[in-house]
Amino acid sequence: MTMAQDRATRRRERREAQRPGASHRHRTVQGLLNRLPITTVLSEEGVELIHQASMRLLRDTGILVLDYPAALETFRRNGATVEGELVRIEAETLLHFISQAPATFIQLARDPAKNLEIGGRHVIFAPVYGPPFVGGLDFGRRQATLEDFHNFAKLTYLAEHLHHNGGTLVEPNDVDVRERHLDMLLAHLTLSDKAFMGSVTHADNARDTVAMAELVFGAERIREQPAVLSLINASSPLRFDDRMFGALEVYARARQAVLVTPFIIAGAMSPSTLAATLAQQNAEALFGIAYAQMLNPGTPVIYGSFLANIDMKSGAPCFGTPEDNLALLAGAQMARRYNLPYRSGGNFTAARIPDAQAGYESAATFGATLAANVNFVLHAAGWLEGGLIAGYEKFVLDLEMCAMMARQVEGISLTEEDFAWDAYAEIPPGGHFLGAQHTLRHYDTAFFNHKAFTMDNYEKWEAEGSVDAYRRANGLYKEMLKAYEAPPIDPALREQLEAFVAHRRHELRARLPRTPWPTGGEG
Repeated sequence: MTMAQDRATRRRERREAQRPGASHRHRTVQGLLNRLPITTVLSEEGVELIHQASMRLLRDTGILVLDYPAALETFRRNGATVEGELVRIEAETLLHFISQAPATFIQLARDPAKNLEIGGRHVIFAPVYGPPFVGGLDFGRRQATLEDFHNFAKLTYLAEHLHHNGGTLVEPNDVDVRERHLDMLLAHLTLSDKAFMGSVTHADNARDTVAMAELVFGAERIREQPAVLSLINASSPLRFDDRMFGALEVYARARQAVLVTPFIIAGAMSPSTLAATLAQQNAEALFGIAYAQMLNPGTPVIYGSFLANIDMKSGAPCFGTPEDNLALLAGAQMARRYNLPYRSGGNFTAARIPDAQAGYESAATFGATLAANVNFVLHAAGWLEGGLIAGYEKFVLDLEMCAMMARQVEGISLTEEDFAWDAYAEIPPGGHFLGAQHTLRHYDTAFFNHKAFTMDNYEKWEAEGSVDAYRRANGLYKEMLKAYEAPPIDPALREQLEAFVAHRRHELRARLPRTPWPTGGEG
């Protein structure tokens, strides 16, 4: 079989598997391998200038570590200067710890065929994370529930081009904040068999995540390769708190992967220039990554970037802007400087519904995401209203973009079959190739086949009801949910997981009332 035929076969199999009703059991899930040239926006000198500015910030300005004396002691013990809650660290010390982080790692999935390699030229798509609301054509916007979480978990499982479950798909507001992480974890581990993200809203929640992962994979196994990836946000500017560093410590000591991401809206949480913003982002990300290595050298990490800019007139965050995309591309260069996997990008928009604004903003960001070779793409599907809404129809429309990018990163095949010499021999100059044998061989696989978009002419489209992409996506997500079949799971394992959740729920409810723990919504 030629390379072109092999690619055609794989595309045909993927397309068949994506049909509503097709079986998703035991399908191999692989991240994309990006064969395209990487776009850069910084010269080598520019990368070094941002690096040096970051080192100056860490040495002279420092970073606050709030309400977490254990972390302050860890930094002091490992060569940093600590004054109250302010930590300063020299470049040599910081880079010593950064160098201990692996360049790539494998995250385990419940189905081993869906284990994922993160780093290098690999690109992983994960769904939206953290919205307190859901949006849909049928109901507008409302608070998210556990049923919505289950729906998005099922849609993610069914989506061929989402390689990872993600984490807080939505905030289930109908479940007490102190125990909802248990329901979310149970859903990730039973409604899907892809890799998943852990809870970071409290150190106890992180411990519950590790305990449940140990039930599924075994305690020794997850120390060899992580089964959990968790999002640790800096409280920008130049600050980490006890909630995030407490969760980070739990995961690092268990050798589970952490995604350290500064959450920056430039102009508000950083200065209004890209140079300063990138230096601050770099300093914050490296500070958190170094802390993970101080706790447990070799802990798998991802250098994260969540960076938007503020609208100077309204104060609202903006997405898909030229500045955001330049920063996304530059952030990738900084991560590569330290030989670390990179997280950024996604299908970002400030729009409230999947309208033209949503399409343009999302496409602008997603194009830059692939050009930068982002390794872990959180928010690849479903993002609306700056992350406040998980949109059902937007989720399906974003899957179309994910599928298009999956085809694009394959690049251009240049085999003998691709040059189609037999077609030229069959069709004389001035003829057409629609009926050529070469065309017929490649009929199903030559070009990308749309699912949520239509290529029909106006007359056909009008005759069939003038259905726009919003309404078409509405029907598609409902078809997907109707076709969902849960992946197999050992009944004994499921019983163990449910028993653990019931036990922890009882413990949490038995505690005296106290201030609710923070909810999600992280970047």
